[in-house]
Amino acid sequence: MSTTPEHDARVAKLTFASVYPHYITKVEKKGRTKTELHQVITWLTGFDEAKLQKLIEDKATFKTFFEKANLNPNAHLITGVICGYRIENINTKLTREVRYLDKLVDELAKGRKIEKILRSA
Repeated sequence: MSTTPEHDARVAKLTFASVYPHYITKVEKKGRTKTELHQVITWLTGFDEAKLQKLIEDKATFKTFFEKANLNPNAHLITGVICGYRIENINTKLTREVRYLDKLVDELAKGRKIEKILRSA
């Protein structure tokens, strides 16, 4: 599935810092914690607490955020539909990676067990 070049450009320019508070609100509203959110982000990206905070302070774009990430080798196991797109069919690497993160945050907010969210082969 192809996303439009405009959509991909919009995703690349978004700052992680602008979306991060929404992630926190979403998971906390559903009874999950910021610690669990960080666990999910760390699993996907390899970022520790300090690196994540630095990227937020630097207002890193999603493009920069994922360029610096060491994506989990099992990230390809994240499948499903998010924002109307089937993740596994998104051709643009960066957009697919951002949607991986969105999907993990959604699963956390929906009460899925951490062990299931942190996929293993």
